[in-house]
Amino acid sequence: MLTSNQLSPGMTISLNNRIYRVEHCVKVTVTKGGGMPFIKSKLKNLITDEVLEKNFKLNESVEEVALEERRLEFLYLEGKDYLFLDMGNLDQVLVPASVISDKVNYLKEGIEVKAIFYGSSIFSIELPQFLELMVVKIESKETAVNMGNVTKTAYLETGAKIEVPLFIEVGDIIKVDTHLNEYIQRV
Repeated sequence: MLTSNQLSPGMTISLNNRIYRVEHCVKVTVTKGGGMPFIKSKLKNLITDEVLEKNFKLNESVEEVALEERRLEFLYLEGKDYLFLDMGNLDQVLVPASVISDKVNYLKEGIEVKAIFYGSSIFSIELPQFLELMVVKIESKETAVNMGNVTKTAYLETGAKIEVPLFIEVGDIIKVDTHLNEYIQRV
């Protein structure tokens, strides 16, 4: 346990059975009316990404949470969930579809992800920023030439859909930025 006076940005805490990262905190001293000083904070829910503003009394107890980062390798879809192999202890980990969300567009067998655990519960995964994937389908679209920036839609082997330059063809391997959902280069 720590006290509210010890809060600092980047810490992870538990509040009402939810996990939050401290985004901002400041000690507020009330000069008028003899009010008690307090700690004003902004907390980000690590599951929903909602930001909560919360005031703590000075020296109020706060539960700090230790998160664990592990490397997982994607194996396959198991029902509605996704099966991964924990690279550290070789255990199989079933990850709910709600945690994967739209990252499913870049999952294929063998891809390693960074997973954040609290105890035995996983609540987020992070894809590698760059992946090399094969183009399996091209959807040509009639686009007016605009300053030489002409693109077409490509479907990748994982199901992702991105805009690529006109010279990209089915069967090409391309490098993709998974965070920005953008084409980088042909490999």
